[in-house]
Amino acid sequence: MSVIYNPTDQTITLNTKNTSYQMKVGPLGYLVHTYYGPHIDTDASYCMVFRDRGFSPNPYDAKLDRTISPDTMPMEYPCDGSGDYRATAVSIKRPNGVVKCDFRYDGHSVVPGKYSLPGLPAVYVENEEAETLVVTLKDKYSDIEVILQYGIIPELDVITRTAKIQNNTEENIILNNAASGCIDMMSGEWDLVHFYGRHAGERAFGRTEIGQREILVGSRRGTSSHHENPFVILAERDTAEMHGACIGMSLLYSGAFSCNAGGDAFGGVRAVMGIQPEHFDYPLAPGESFQAPELALAYSADGFTKLSHIFHKLIANNICRGPWKNKRRPVLINNWEATQMNFDGEKILSIARKAADLGVEMMVLDDGWFGARNDDYAGLGDWVVNTEKLGCTMGELADQIRAMGMKFGIWIEPEMVNEDSDLFREHPEWAMRVPGTDPVIARNQLVLDYSRKDVVDYVFDQIAKVLDECKADYVKMDMNRPLSDMYTAVSDCQSRGKLQYEYVLGVYRFMEKLLERYPDLLFEGCSGGGGRFDAGMLYYSPQIWCSDNTDAIDRIRIQYGTSFGYPIRTMGAHVSAVPNYDTWRKTPLHTRAVVAMEGTFGYELDLNLISDEEKKEVPEQIETFKKYWNLLHNGLYYRLTDVMKNHQEAAWMMVAEDGSEALVNIVKLNTTGNCPNRYIRCAGLTPGATYINEATGDIYSANALMTIGIPMPRVMRPGTFWWSNAGEYDAFQIHLCRV
Repeated sequence: MSVIYNPTDQTITLNTKNTSYQMKVGPLGYLVHTYYGPHIDTDASYCMVFRDRGFSPNPYDAKLDRTISPDTMPMEYPCDGSGDYRATAVSIKRPNGVVKCDFRYDGHSVVPGKYSLPGLPAVYVENEEAETLVVTLKDKYSDIEVILQYGIIPELDVITRTAKIQNNTEENIILNNAASGCIDMMSGEWDLVHFYGRHAGERAFGRTEIGQREILVGSRRGTSSHHENPFVILAERDTAEMHGACIGMSLLYSGAFSCNAGGDAFGGVRAVMGIQPEHFDYPLAPGESFQAPELALAYSADGFTKLSHIFHKLIANNICRGPWKNKRRPVLINNWEATQMNFDGEKILSIARKAADLGVEMMVLDDGWFGARNDDYAGLGDWVVNTEKLGCTMGELADQIRAMGMKFGIWIEPEMVNEDSDLFREHPEWAMRVPGTDPVIARNQLVLDYSRKDVVDYVFDQIAKVLDECKADYVKMDMNRPLSDMYTAVSDCQSRGKLQYEYVLGVYRFMEKLLERYPDLLFEGCSGGGGRFDAGMLYYSPQIWCSDNTDAIDRIRIQYGTSFGYPIRTMGAHVSAVPNYDTWRKTPLHTRAVVAMEGTFGYELDLNLISDEEKKEVPEQIETFKKYWNLLHNGLYYRLTDVMKNHQEAAWMMVAEDGSEALVNIVKLNTTGNCPNRYIRCAGLTPGATYINEATGDIYSANALMTIGIPMPRVMRPGTFWWSNAGEYDAFQIHLCRV
């Protein structure tokens, strides 16, 4: 049994293979959180300290007992208006404008299997055993209910959470906040690890001491955004890669979100995560309910690496779906950086011919193939093939590329529209614009009203005609601006919070329709690169374009941060031309390939334009990727250097789960003359075993590799007679096999 209820002490304990999560019906029926950590089998509420805390108020029904206060207890789902002045998970405004609720435990049940959420992404279970705990909280003053659901997947060491707010009253109410979950720790010195950035610089590792304050991270942009990621970690102060306690929180949602982590005056730390509550104002009529997105939780007592392994397996096997989730993806070439929108059919075919000659397996046609789309000022929304530009139909182009032995894919951006488009001229009411005002423009685009089913269906039907014609093997779905001007022409309700939520559900509905109609399609998400890289999108697309920045050195840092919460098989990564169009940096082709193999692997350049030596290298890179793809995508991933602090080299490795082989990847970031010896300390090898370097035949002790490390490789430069230090941006791959 994963869920154990003790009626004597009224504890409810959720057990996974290695962890326990415990709540308890506390004083006056408050549901309190008592524990999350390594496995226990007793009541942990002895840690709760009840004292008169002076300015922490008491519920009226506590009478003369001043030791009971929601402001000092670790609450499972804290509510606004109950006397809890910390961050709360639910806030409800009544018809008279008053904000007050006081939710108490009303009952619970246990259901076999893992719950699902209609219209929303959720962790699913196929072969693992799972249970669902349903806890009902009821407002003391009304018939409003909060139904908490917990999915327990023991073998994965994962617990999921969500909340449903049900209005059983006869009044209209407004939700000002409806978070997915809360973690309330009674003790410890905790940091918040979050992943911040910008376009072309996503998911940098950030770590902030929480202390006695609130730290707020999130997005107000209507998408999960380039600027913060909906995956965060609570880490004890001394936690590092291989030791220390940490809790991962991954929100399966692609819209505006928030995580509020704060320490209180008495040593507790609370983190509340869910939909962005700022301007949420979600109306609920009598009988209506609101479903919060799902939050996936995992605890590690052994540092960040163990936590990453849990989330990597969860996402790869229990969030990603479809035939491609565990298959090697085709090595593709995308024309965007080679041509942008300045191409014709012959140019695309010339890129494809050379790519096919060198072993590339799929050609992807990016932006510019439809409507009057020769720049980003026009055509978006007109999903009709520009046969004049291509010189043929899309089906004919696809046939020519398939005749070269390659698959074929296209780029779409279905959520946006240019004012200079036939779609906008015919249906201006489909674009989100507030009447009587000028809309906010971003990349010359307006946002289509995806809260409307008719808009979603129309755009889908237009794109489906193209996909049917060319029988596309792959679709890259982009989204290149944040949301603004939240207005719909079909409703009296102009709640920004409701429209943003319904918009995200409309996007999910579009993608679900795509997968239902084309079940074998390889689907890649994108939002200006990594602006919507989240677990919610991975429920629909098994990979996401990691960043528009394809510079190999910048990508090392971007992929490093991404790896904490997401497996490398989900990271779209390509070899691009140099000087890189974004940074103007030059790096060796080999280095670009080593970095791109920390992802789905492909090319983003015109292979006709590289040197003859590089043309010989490309087939070797592709064969290397094919040789190691199972290890790369299914092995356990280890970050060997902290690239935010170590500016000398970046190193990471993949190890087979049985320890039989490993692939060590090293990129030299900086060098000096006559430089000191540098060692890369390995991880994850079988203790006491012996490993052989496949290329050199050198024999190593696993214990020595994990204690001292492997010396930084040296290179023989052309025209010299001695081995020299690795130069700036040199890269190495070392394949180790257990003897």
